[in-house]
Amino acid sequence: MNPHESLIPLLGRGPDPEQLRHVRTIPARQAVNAPWPDWSHPDLVAAYGSLGIHEPYLHQVRAAELAHAGEHVVIATGTASGKSLAYQLPALDAIHRSELRVLADPGKIHDDGAVTLYLSPTKALAADQLAAIRSLKLPTVRAETYDGDTDPASRRWIRDHANFILANPDMLHFGILPNHAWWARFFRRLRYVIVDEAHSYRGVFGSHVANLMRRLRRICAYYSPSGSHPGPVFIAASATASEPGKSFGRLIGAPVRAVSEDSSPHGSTTVAFWEPALTELRGENGAKERRTAVAETADLLANLVSSRTRTIAFIKSRRGAETIASIAKRLLDEVDPSLPQRVAAYRSGYLPEERRALEKSLRSGELLGVSSTSALELGIDISGLDAVLVAGWPGTRASLFQQIGRAGRAGQDAIAAFVASDDPLDTYLVNHPEAIFDVSVEATVFDPSNPYVLGPHLCAAAAELPLGFAELELFGATSERLLDRLVAQGYLRKRPAGWFWTHPQSAAAMVNLRADGGGPVSIVDADTGSLLGTMDSPQTHYQAHTGAIYVHQGDSYVVEDLNEDDHCVVVRRANPDYYTTARDVTQIEVLETERTTQWGDVAVHFGDVKVTTQVVSFQRKALISNEILGEEPLQLGARDLFTKAVWFVMDNRSLTGAGLIEAQFPGALHAAEHAAIGLLPLVASSDRWDIGGVSTAIHADTGVPTIFVYDGHPGGAGFAERGYDKARLWLTATRDAIQACECESGCPSCVQSPKCGNKNNPLDKDAAVTLIDVLLHDAGEQMNPARPDTASAGTAAGTSAENPVQPLRA
Repeated sequence: MNPHESLIPLLGRGPDPEQLRHVRTIPARQAVNAPWPDWSHPDLVAAYGSLGIHEPYLHQVRAAELAHAGEHVVIATGTASGKSLAYQLPALDAIHRSELRVLADPGKIHDDGAVTLYLSPTKALAADQLAAIRSLKLPTVRAETYDGDTDPASRRWIRDHANFILANPDMLHFGILPNHAWWARFFRRLRYVIVDEAHSYRGVFGSHVANLMRRLRRICAYYSPSGSHPGPVFIAASATASEPGKSFGRLIGAPVRAVSEDSSPHGSTTVAFWEPALTELRGENGAKERRTAVAETADLLANLVSSRTRTIAFIKSRRGAETIASIAKRLLDEVDPSLPQRVAAYRSGYLPEERRALEKSLRSGELLGVSSTSALELGIDISGLDAVLVAGWPGTRASLFQQIGRAGRAGQDAIAAFVASDDPLDTYLVNHPEAIFDVSVEATVFDPSNPYVLGPHLCAAAAELPLGFAELELFGATSERLLDRLVAQGYLRKRPAGWFWTHPQSAAAMVNLRADGGGPVSIVDADTGSLLGTMDSPQTHYQAHTGAIYVHQGDSYVVEDLNEDDHCVVVRRANPDYYTTARDVTQIEVLETERTTQWGDVAVHFGDVKVTTQVVSFQRKALISNEILGEEPLQLGARDLFTKAVWFVMDNRSLTGAGLIEAQFPGALHAAEHAAIGLLPLVASSDRWDIGGVSTAIHADTGVPTIFVYDGHPGGAGFAERGYDKARLWLTATRDAIQACECESGCPSCVQSPKCGNKNNPLDKDAAVTLIDVLLHDAGEQMNPARPDTASAGTAAGTSAENPVQPLRA
């Protein structure tokens, strides 16, 4: 079949050459099997055989053999490649054999028992794995989940009797490590630690989990004295990634072997690159706007559901997931009133009973269409899916392949579509599929040494066990300096034996693994008083200000009150035909330069900055057309963020020598800044909303034209540093994206930003290309860090700014 013919049911009206930019087919792959390892217990082999698994894949055997031999290992293969069996086999074999020894001699005290700790980033994935393990029906395996939803009465039994515990990093941090004495028996027997979906641990979350893994290894060592077993083997399951062994090694702080050659079968997948059409609507500065990816994806989802095609639509934001489901339901109601109830949204923030019901309906086939955040990107076993829609770039190539791999999981052929958002990165990628398919998958980026992350984890470690001098190597070279600071602040006390926690506050409470400060905020229905969900505090100025639209399970609510003191947002049910976007202004101050590279007259710096941000207004935009319906001011306080940035410093002579006049500088800098922010995810595993920027023709700290791009997290997340390291590639793609855009003077597909607090003014598209050419004129192939020097302090005088959704107090 011609690939375009297979796309006809996806597109609903046949391929449109104006919107269907490219079609790629990922070819089918044949299985390569291998015999079960010699050490596999016959009972375990028989249990897998009862499920129809009679011979494992080669990559499963290779990974299981390494783990069984005592080596830390990561399995980095594609979606639905059977990574679960690779880590289950050695873990369940150890448990089964140890339990049989107990049964054979019940009167003897057995100190060599075996237990396993499984960690997943989501509760849904842990529940799915629990069902998979129980389906083996091994009476020796007592598998239980241990998370925030676990009944308090059950927790003690699980701690004392379960031998395969499925938890998440949050529960390990708050419930297990601070109470390790209660878990002594478990830690003495711990043989395997399984880290599922390891590629999801990136950015600040990855930095937290990396330090959590070091704390876990430290506690394991405490309960594994000399003469006993050498500590647990860590096994990770990951999507395909660049240098997976190195990345997982950084996550756990130990050498790791990698198995990355996928030997599982998979049907072919036809992937459409789809760009929504331009509308007659004129946005800011008269630029034409495209139909939104949300509206376009909702149309495609409705088309697929109406043809009874089981489909998942992925989008990054919670609000986007809710909006796609809401629009699709409205469209389906016009076709068949029975179909809207077969579509739902799935995202984090739902109450546990809602999540469980949705997962059950999805597995049973009762739901035909689901719009989801990355919560369903992970390895939950949902067989029988026919199609996947990806609304907007998911952040990384690894995530894209993980998402489109959800279709065809039973080995059948599948279809998928990447629906481009109206922004520079999506526009670039939808027209350059080689940037996705013909380059290696990104490395996972995180920074365990981030002081805002490492400091609280050192406190938590000292509270769990006094921190000795010999253990500093585990936490990195910066840990001793941070410990001295924590002593000066009164959190720790230094003694000859090491550092001790002496503060009355709970050390674990100082760390929030997933949020960036402020804790969760409750979303409450004004009419019923019921709790709809939660939101991280830093998000509230952007998504829960007075007048904002909040969407929950397809229902829209208007925010009536944001009470920051009580951590509460009050909303009221409504039916608006618009959504809201917040806008902010930003100033930036250079604190210290860590690295510098000179490109002729251009200096590229990386270092510490202070960012001051204030949300000043919000826009109301039509749901379908994206038309701006109005803008209202907001009175919210400014927030300071101490973070990392990369900045480009150029002198006036270089710009005027290239033909620019000084009056063009602000528009050129501003346009280049917006486009560079949009293209940074091409070289760093970031989201556009994880990063921000400022540009100015005269910056207080440099005195000359400067462009800043910074991490939107305290202490940095590794994204700006990745941009510094890959600056030449990054800026080249940015220039190419601007040049290729067909608009006259700048649009959301190239240099306009939806977050710009200056209303995308001034912007000069052509001058931005000239400016980037100046930056790249003497750019080297690689960044060679120069001797760090400290920049002078000062107050930024930014003429334009773009800031991430989650600015944070330091």
